[in-house]
Parts: sequence; structure tokens; C-alpha cells
Amino acid sequence: MHNLNYHHLFYFKVIATEGSISKAAQKLRLGQPTLSMQLKQFEDNLGHALFERRNRTLVLTEMGRLVLGYANEIFRLGEEMIDAVNDRPTTKKMKLQIGALDSVPKSVIQECMRKAYEFGDCSITVLEGEGSDLMNELVNHRLDLVISNASAPSLTTEKLFAKSLAKLQLVIVGHPKFKNLKELFPKSLNQAPFIYPTSHSRVRHEIEHFFEQLHCEPNVVAETQDTSLMKSLALEGRGLMVITEMAVRSSLEKGELVKIGDLGSHMEELWLISAQRKIQNPVANHLMKDVTLD
Repeated sequence: MHNLNYHHLFYFKVIATEGSISKAAQKLRLGQPTLSMQLKQFEDNLGHALFERRNRTLVLTEMGRLVLGYANEIFRLGEEMIDAVNDRPTTKKMKLQIGALDSVPKSVIQECMRKAYEFGDCSITVLEGEGSDLMNELVNHRLDLVISNASAPSLTTEKLFAKSLAKLQLVIVGHPKFKNLKELFPKSLNQAPFIYPTSHSRVRHEIEHFFEQLHCEPNVVAETQDTSLMKSLALEGRGLMVITEMAVRSSLEKGELVKIGDLGSHMEELWLISAQRKIQNPVANHLMKDVTLD
């Protein structure tokens, strides 16, 4: 292998960050053929493919993720060096990038952020989205951690680590007009209108198991994977919803929603997931090793 070409390394970093050669070319103001040639030369120099094509998109290989980890650290240190030689103060602020399903209670995300700030001076970015998208960002090292209501996928070649972050009680809540259902709970739920999460949700399985045990059949009036939409429909009185009490605490305290009852032993478990990296983010490492919210 020849000496490292830092221009090539920078081009690779931009391609990996942007997710495609076309977007990277626009950002770098270079032609796509020129950028493709520079990437090919870099891969030839290293003796490894750094990307593979999947469904017309570029995905980092295992070696690509390793190189990106080094590239991010190299250019971060470069920026710090420039600050130092120009007598500009540097805080050496650590960066942490967290992904979270939109169904994760904001209070859980805030608590993780609080624990990170307690550990050290850091800047935190939070990205909310769907599980598959967040996991893709995690394995490509664009996220340090993901907060999910499912453990790390087992059917993957990626080395992922998961720890249980919290087990939260599931409750049934609804518009105050449904408060009479508390009297004969849970028998009162038979044929009551419900807004369900979609079938891919683990909470959906807990709900169905709960009603199977009761020999009770709710009237499902809507299904959505969007927790915000589910809550909006519940606030309008369209139906009852099952959610963690933590996620609707503010609405319960204001009287906008009332708690009808809980699902007993049926809980929502939240997980903190990380991917194997050569260069570990110290803040992410601390959260994985030492933090639980139970």
C-alpha cells in the first residue's frame, strides 16, 4: 500500500456521509466521473472495496465502516489542530448521535441526554425515524446509538449490541368521555373503540395477547404506526389507545386524557443498541455500560 492520500480520504468521507456519489459530487463541486475515479483509486490503494451497491444505493462494507471511523477521527483532529495553531479556544466537546423510534417517550430520550451530559461536555444530535432506517444509519456509523422497543436484529451479519434500558407499564387511555369504562374494567373494554398500532409493532402483540387472555374483542377503528397521530385521534375522542403512561403523562395531568386501566404484566421494553466500532464513542460507551432507567 502507498502513502495515504488525504484528498481521497476526504472524498470517501463525503461520499459515505452523503450516501451517494451524485450528492457528494454536488457538495464537492466535482463531476461524478471524476469523483468515481478518485474513489476507485482510493479503494485500489487500500486493496479493499469500501462500498457495495444494494438496490441502486451505496452501502459501506465492513472495511468501509472501519475506514470511515478513522476518517471521522482524523478530520476532527485536523479541525482541532487548526484551532490550536490559530490560538482559537477548543472545548474538545464530544459528539453523540442518537436515533430513536418516534414511539419512544420523549422523557426517555431526555433522560439519556441528561446522563450523557453528566458524563462529560458533549453535543447531542437526536434523529427520530423508523426502525429499519435507524438501524441502517447505526451500522453505517452515522449514529452512535439507537433507542428502540425491540432488541438488536438477529438476522444480520452486523455485530450489534443491545441492553435493556427500561420496562414501562402499558396503560389504556382515552378522552374523558370514556371515563365510565373504568367502573367495570377490563370487561368494559369489549367492543370499545380502539386505535391500534400497526402489526409490526411489539406493543400491538402485547395488546392482542392481553385481549386474548380476557376473551374480549375490541372494536378497532384505526391503525397507525405514527404515535403522534394515534394520540391526536385519542384526544379527539375517536377511540382508546394503549401506550406507556410516561408518554402521555402531560395529557393525563391536564385532564385531556384519562387512564382507564393498565395491562398488568404486559410492558413495553426499551433497548439501547450500538454497533461494533474500532473507535468507540466514549459517551455512547458509558451509556451502554452504566445507564439504565428502571
